[in-house]
Amino acid sequence: MFTQGTFGHLPDLTEEEIEAQLRYGLGNGWAVSVEHTDDPSPRNLFWEMWALPMFDLVDPAGAMSEIRACREAFPDEYVKVNCFDSKKGKETLALSFLVQRPDREPGFRLERQQAPGRTNRYQLHSYATDRPQGERYR
Repeated sequence: MFTQGTFGHLPDLTEEEIEAQLRYGLGNGWAVSVEHTDDPSPRNLFWEMWALPMFDLVDPAGAMSEIRACREAFPDEYVKVNCFDSKKGKETLALSFLVQRPDREPGFRLERQQAPGRTNRYQLHSYATDRPQGERYR
């Protein structure tokens, strides 16, 4: 199972648990954004953003609506929520967690390469990227 974000080691969050986390983030004055991807590699830092970040949101229902819309549009992709804290004059990621994962997660392969001077180099390869974008989880 692919783990990423704050609750990556826990079972998938329920709708109530997602809403509780959103309430916590919004209570701290954090902005919320929703992102999705079909390439969950740990090196893939730039997921596709769903809609615009929600800066002035006070009720988690607005974010839950965007999460549901993203899940519906991309049922076979990973979807995550980010909460940003801007109190220090810059957007700092304060909370990030998955709210959807595909039914089938192909996983990763660790490739070792021999290099000069008895050096070993390691590279992660996502099995999902063996298929073309948009078809990776079908």
